[in-house]
Amino acid sequence: MSTSADEVTRRRYGEGRDALLDAAVRVVANSGLRRLTYRAVAREAGVGHTLVAHHFGSLDALIEAALERSLTLSMESVTSRPGSGDLDALFEGLAGLATAKAAGEAFQFEVILESRRRPELRQHVETIYDAYIDAIHSELTLAGLTPDRDFTHLVYVAAEGLVFNQITHGSAEQTTRSLAHLRTLLDHARKASR
Repeated sequence: MSTSADEVTRRRYGEGRDALLDAAVRVVANSGLRRLTYRAVAREAGVGHTLVAHHFGSLDALIEAALERSLTLSMESVTSRPGSGDLDALFEGLAGLATAKAAGEAFQFEVILESRRRPELRQHVETIYDAYIDAIHSELTLAGLTPDRDFTHLVYVAAEGLVFNQITHGSAEQTTRSLAHLRTLLDHARKASR
């Protein structure tokens, strides 16, 4: 379904930019970060490539903005009840997110892998890790655990691995079952620390 000129004019400020970011995410998720060009994003978004250059100025700026958007959209998967410390809510929406927003998750993994070859991306990858780990650490602390950074990292990597598995060859049902086991282990750790 194509978008009419009237529909484009009625978009609120920022929606066109977000559409370009979403297109960039899909390009990278489907073709890899090395295939990200203004023309590829424009083709995916159905606009002229000069519009992409106008909004972002450089591919690095486009990658950074797309990462920020992807991270913002996926942070809601850390818990369905932010600030509650409810272990049952921890990663409650993760399997659904990995299904519904698989492109966003694949995009993040592509950037993470590419950062091994392009050190300038390392800062962006660290931002992703820090945001997730800080959110998880906060929820674990509120749940009554006293996690150190390594324990929180372990929980994050377990969840991240489940997402990677699901978007590459697993299933949402398998992820959901595995997350239930992770929550049980966290509950045992909480009880043991009392």
